[in-house]
Amino acid sequence: MTRETKMSAPNSQTRAALHDFLSAFEQFKSANDQRLSEIEKRRNADVLLEEKVARIDAALTRQKAALDRMHVDASRPALSGRKGVSQPGWNAYVRRGDASALIEAKALSAGSPGDGGYVAPPETEALINRLISESSPIRAIASVRQTTSHTFRKPVSLGGAAAGWSAETGSRTETNTPELTLIEFPTAELYAMPAATPVILDDALADVDQWLAEEVRDVFAAEEGKAFVSGNGTNQPRGFLSYDKEPEGTQSWGEIGYVASGAAGDFDEDPVDALIDLVYAPATAYRANARFVMNRQTVSRVRKLKDADGHYIWQPSTVAGEAASLMGYPLTEAEDMPDIGANQFAIAFGDFERGYLVVDRQGIEVLRDPYSAKPYVLFYTTKRVGGGVQDFNAIKLMKFAEE
Repeated sequence: MTRETKMSAPNSQTRAALHDFLSAFEQFKSANDQRLSEIEKRRNADVLLEEKVARIDAALTRQKAALDRMHVDASRPALSGRKGVSQPGWNAYVRRGDASALIEAKALSAGSPGDGGYVAPPETEALINRLISESSPIRAIASVRQTTSHTFRKPVSLGGAAAGWSAETGSRTETNTPELTLIEFPTAELYAMPAATPVILDDALADVDQWLAEEVRDVFAAEEGKAFVSGNGTNQPRGFLSYDKEPEGTQSWGEIGYVASGAAGDFDEDPVDALIDLVYAPATAYRANARFVMNRQTVSRVRKLKDADGHYIWQPSTVAGEAASLMGYPLTEAEDMPDIGANQFAIAFGDFERGYLVVDRQGIEVLRDPYSAKPYVLFYTTKRVGGGVQDFNAIKLMKFAEE
């Protein structure tokens, strides 16, 4: 399989959608400025004005989601050398249930055909993984590693190593040995069971690989998204919100630091100051590639905030497909983050590429089942995924409490 790497320019539909989105944001700012002015004068705003701001805000959210999807569809690289299937043996198995070619090619999984199914060709696996990456927000910003074992183990330094200076021919004093620990990322089975009609499978022009990848994409991405945020690590990845949390500056290795919002279940009177505290919680080295992570309800709250100079701290991207920014940092919307509420950790900030690791065990298995839901053919599709925090200094949280 060869992949076309050239990306096409935004089409007229995408440009029009981007123009509408930016125009809607200008309307939002105008309405919200009026709302803030009334609150400053009378301590509350007109109900109709509040509703207007909320409507425009909701429209912005919908338009952004649609714009992102249009960009993904338009910029998806073309695949050449594929004629609907990855290889003849795989085509025969998926369409007709004929596994003889796969058995002869020794493509059978470790289990028997009735138990484990058959390992999908590398082309199909790559296509599925790419589509999942486009729909899984945390996977898109984290580090991703592939492994051939059930558990990925990574040694990390807890500090203690020392360095020194010396002349070219000068003596070198022995440095301290770093304190190392081993963190483990076990993989767990993630499964989906899309159904196909005989018409799809009989159509020689239908790309069954593309169909299978698109069918499992949303299911896999949704389950991954929940696990990467709040998974407990038992038969699923461990989410970054599941680790112990301590006030920033008091945490130890294995704990994530947080800053308080200043009010119980909400921001205090100076929400921008609280966000600034969160931005400066990670060390300088982590801020260069840092970003905010929150759900769309929280985005709706911070979209209305202004800094001391009267500028909105949330800004839309002027380029289709790029993330909006908050206080100059990219913002990733992850629907599995909690809403703002009492003692909730609703906002995360940091370098997620250094902080969170996603582990994919190589191999996606597909079991064809034409019996359980006649006349449909089920495809029991499984992959093994793990995940967890690999650098606890890279990710910081905001706790909505007074403290």
